[in-house]
Amino acid sequence: MAVFKVFFQQDMDTRIIREDTQICYVEAETEEEVRKYLKRNKTNIEFIQALSPAHLEYEQRTNEDFKVETIA
Repeated sequence: MAVFKVFFQQDMDTRIIREDTQICYVEAETEEEVRKYLKRNKTNIEFIQALSPAHLEYEQRTNEDFKVETIA
């Protein structure tokens, strides 16, 4: 499994505004699984980035709100 960093907007009905961008981390096999999972939550996805082990470690160290959602 890989961890993906997802940049998103909470509201599907408004245009994307950079200042309103939120981030979540999702553990899944593929980016497609992440997209399907977030589509169910009606999340407006901006960008999905697969994290390398070094980048994941950096995110864990520097983001005090870091938590990973796992797709079941």
